[in-house]
Amino acid sequence: MGIGSDLADARRSMGMTVGQLSARTRIREVLIQAIERNDFSQCGGDFYARGHIRNIAKVVGLDPETMVHRYDEQHGGVAPPVRAATVFQADMPLKIRERRSPNWTTAMALALGIVVVFGVVRTMEGGDTPIADIRSAPVPSASAPPVPGAAPSSTRRAASLSEGKRGDTVVLQVKARRACWVDVEDAGGKKIFSGTLKAGKTSTWKAKEKLRVVFDDAGAVSLKVNGKNMGTPGKRGQTVDRSFAAPAATKRR
Repeated sequence: MGIGSDLADARRSMGMTVGQLSARTRIREVLIQAIERNDFSQCGGDFYARGHIRNIAKVVGLDPETMVHRYDEQHGGVAPPVRAATVFQADMPLKIRERRSPNWTTAMALALGIVVVFGVVRTMEGGDTPIADIRSAPVPSASAPPVPGAAPSSTRRAASLSEGKRGDTVVLQVKARRACWVDVEDAGGKKIFSGTLKAGKTSTWKAKEKLRVVFDDAGAVSLKVNGKNMGTPGKRGQTVDRSFAAPAATKRR
């Protein structure tokens, strides 16, 4: 006997209709009917199928983990979790060139040389021509005094680059009050993590631009996005699909 048949028998033994079960689990009736026929193709993948099986099993009085384990045995087992360290690589260090102060000594010597040559040429052209008055040009200071309160340009540039990198990254922190299945993807759909977050454990993920997260028990976790407390994403036993964008991406919208 299949998983769907066991779920259907448990529902009937409780005197519950498919419509009533749909209202309790928030799963569409047509999807429940397909699951009870052992047809999981309409669930959208193993992750969602496990979430639906858990929700239905809780309502009809069956052990959710036992039913999910049976599903994994019949459908090839659970895919191994993907470590976030394999997805992200350290950013290349940015080299900021130092601005060099102009060589005023060389510039002054060149200017004096031009004046001397000009005077010699004028003298050779005619004795009556007055010799050019050669005066020492004022030597400008090597660097202008700093304006109070203004940061050096190199410091401002580094700060701007740092702010740009932080603004393009979204950081998600998830704390589990009880065990919860979590699936995390980046903006390109690449899997970052897929597995069970144990009770009392806190995990942090980050990515460029956006993170997409699915929780099979939204009431079991609390979130912090970019340092801001977001609370729980849903109710107990509810499967929730959420996306979180980086601050810079949110401003562009």
